[in-house]
Amino acid sequence: MKTLKNIFWIYLLLLTGLWWLADQTAWSSLDNVFRWRAVWMQYSGVLGIGVMSLAMLLAIRPVVLEPHMGGLDKMYRLHKWLGISGLALSLSHWLMAQVPKWLVGWGLLERPARPPQPALPADSIQQFVANQRHLAESIGEWAFYAALALMVLALIKRFPYRHFFKIHHLLAVVYLALVWHSVVLLKFDYWSGVLGPIMAVLMAAGSVAAILVLFRRVAANRKVRGEVASIVRHDALNVVAVGIQLKGRWPGHESGQFAFLTLYEDEGPHPFTLSSAWTGDGRIQFIIKALGDYTRTLADRLRVGDSVKVEGPYGCFNFQGKSRRQIWVGGGIGITPFISRMKALARQADGKAIDLFHTTAVYDNEAIGLLERDAQAANIRLHVLWDERDGRLDAERIRKTVPDWRNAELWFCGPSAFGQTLKRDLIAMGLPDACFHQELFEMR
Repeated sequence: MKTLKNIFWIYLLLLTGLWWLADQTAWSSLDNVFRWRAVWMQYSGVLGIGVMSLAMLLAIRPVVLEPHMGGLDKMYRLHKWLGISGLALSLSHWLMAQVPKWLVGWGLLERPARPPQPALPADSIQQFVANQRHLAESIGEWAFYAALALMVLALIKRFPYRHFFKIHHLLAVVYLALVWHSVVLLKFDYWSGVLGPIMAVLMAAGSVAAILVLFRRVAANRKVRGEVASIVRHDALNVVAVGIQLKGRWPGHESGQFAFLTLYEDEGPHPFTLSSAWTGDGRIQFIIKALGDYTRTLADRLRVGDSVKVEGPYGCFNFQGKSRRQIWVGGGIGITPFISRMKALARQADGKAIDLFHTTAVYDNEAIGLLERDAQAANIRLHVLWDERDGRLDAERIRKTVPDWRNAELWFCGPSAFGQTLKRDLIAMGLPDACFHQELFEMR
C-alpha cells in the first residue's frame, strides 16, 4: 500500500511540476477572479486528464507493471484512486467554469473586459483549434455529466456486477471525448514546452487503451477456452469447487495467483483465486463462495461440460519472500491461495518452516479434513480456529503460537478489515512493514 501511495502522489507532483514549468507567467497577474479561474481551469484540466489517462492504461491490465506495483489487485486499487481523483478534479473544473458565470448572471460579479486578441492566420493550426473551442466546451460538459454518473455507479457496491461490467466500458467513450476537450482547450503554448509532449503521450496511450476496451480486446492474448470438468459442492460452507479443463495454451500459474473466469457471457468475467497447483495437464480449479447474486446461483446453474473462458494468470501473492520462516493467515474463503500453495509444496518442498492459521465461522468436517490432508502432505503446521469455539484470531495469539514470528514473513488473505487490524497490531509489536503481504481482492 505504501508503494501505491508513493506512486499516486509522485505522479500528481510530477504533473504539477511540469504544469508549473510550462506556465510560470500565469502567476504574474492574478488580480481578479477570472484570472484565478483561468489558472485553475488549466491546472485542474492537466491533472484531470493526466490521472484519467493513467487509470485508462491500468484498465487494460498491463502485466508488465505487476512486479513494480505488487500485482493486479494493487493496480486496481490505484485505478480506483485515480478514478476518484479524476472525478474530484473534474467536479472542481466544472464548478470553476460555471460558478463565475452564475455570479455574473445574478449581478454579484462583474466580468472584466477582455483584452484584444491578435489575429491568427486563417489556415494555421492555432486558428483551427480556436474555432473548435465552443464545440469542445460542450463536449466536455456533457462528458463530465456522463463520467459523474458512471463513476458514482462504479463506487456503489450494491450496484450489480453484471451491470457494472457492461456500463463501465462506456467510460472509455467518455474518456475519448475528454481527450478531445483537453487537446482543444489546453493552452496552445503548452504544446511547444516541456508539458505538451508528456500530455500528448499520456492521452495517446490512454486513447489506445480506450479503443481496446471498446472493442473488447483487453488481454486478448491471455484468454483461453475451456470446459467445466468437475463440480464439488460444500453446502455447509456455501462453497463450490469448479474444475476446468483448458483447451488452449495456458502459460501456467504460480500458487496464489488469480484469473478472470467467464462462466456466462451475460455476467462477464469475475476474478477468482486459483486453488490448484499447475502441473501442466491443462487442469485448473477455482473454489468459489456464494457471496453475491451471481455466485449464489452457480451451484445449481453450473453443469459439467459447460463452456467457459479463463483470462490470466494475474497477481504477485506468490509466497516468494526471502525469509525461511512464513506465517499464513487465511480468513474464510481467503484460504484458497494457501490450498494451491500446499498442493505445490507437496510436489516440491521449498524448505521453509510454515504455520497456517485458518479462521472460519462455519466448521465443516469434510472441508477441514481436506485441509488437514493438504497441510500434512506439504509439511505445514495447521491451526484451525472456529470462531464459535476458539474466538477471533489476533496478533497476540500468533505471537504466542509462533515464537520466532519476528523473523517470519506473513501472508494474509481474507476480509480487508481483519487484515488491516492484524497488520497494524503486528507492526506495532515489531514486525517490519515489508514483511506483511496482503491480497487486496477488490476489483471495484
